[in-house]
Amino acid sequence: MSGKMYTASIEMVEVSPRDGLQNERTIVSTAHKLGLIERAIESGVRRIEVTSFVNPRAVPQMADAEEVCAGLPQRGDVTFIGLVMNARGADRAIATGRIDQLGAVAVATDTFAMANQGQTSDGSVEAAQDIIRRAKDAGLTAQATIGASFGCPFEGEVAEDRVVAMAEAIAEAGPIEIALADTIGVGNPVHVERLVTRVRETIAPLPVRVHFHNTRGTGLANVWAAIGAGASIVDASIGGLGGCPFAPGAAGNVATEDVAYMLERAGISTGLDLDSLIATNRWLAGVMDKQLPAMVGKAGGFPRPETERKEELA
Repeated sequence: MSGKMYTASIEMVEVSPRDGLQNERTIVSTAHKLGLIERAIESGVRRIEVTSFVNPRAVPQMADAEEVCAGLPQRGDVTFIGLVMNARGADRAIATGRIDQLGAVAVATDTFAMANQGQTSDGSVEAAQDIIRRAKDAGLTAQATIGASFGCPFEGEVAEDRVVAMAEAIAEAGPIEIALADTIGVGNPVHVERLVTRVRETIAPLPVRVHFHNTRGTGLANVWAAIGAGASIVDASIGGLGGCPFAPGAAGNVATEDVAYMLERAGISTGLDLDSLIATNRWLAGVMDKQLPAMVGKAGGFPRPETERKEELA
């Protein structure tokens, strides 16, 4: 591995029930969302972003947040995450009694912050700090994501110093981790390695989580660069679905199957079962009535199971 020391394992956060579905035109039923969550758990996922508590007029795909929470399985070994943008969303998530962790979002530019959550970038940092405090007061944990960390759909390049300063301010509120999100998939491995390193050193001992979109085909390379720079948690979406309704051109997340395949083949454990993820991909493709972007979902794993090779030769 080019002489660099890599971690033995990476924690995966499954975001398909929320980020994977929120930008889809097809409104997925509550039953199918719960089916996706159950299948993710069967595949080994232990942290799942199950829904977001946002205005249903803005994101109609998440209008059933409370219904999804009511149907969640009773699992003491799984952390269910609810994404919230403000105090009202936090209160809704807490009131369900089924959310274990609140996910707050701050955005690195004013224009995108106004489009995404109707406040300035500084305002989004303050909101994230408040959400973290509310979660802790309710006996829950909280984490925060800095959106547009690697580039903004409206303002273009984002200063690294700005992202580092935001991470430092949010860390003061006591989240369990801070994530850097490439919301529109413009990051490159050199930029990723540099920014992850700077943020990791600034917020230590808090861990860095990363969230990449594969919009321009650099998602997996960016995951690898982030891990090499010390990120220890990776967001991914089964099938590679995903996007942001408020960010033009924000195509799918890195696919859970693709990330798991890459890391496991490289000797880095994810705790996920690849065959189960591929089966879930095929089930979800049927739900969405289309082929999903994930490459491993199309090609399969390697080496192929002996039973499959025999069937192909028959």
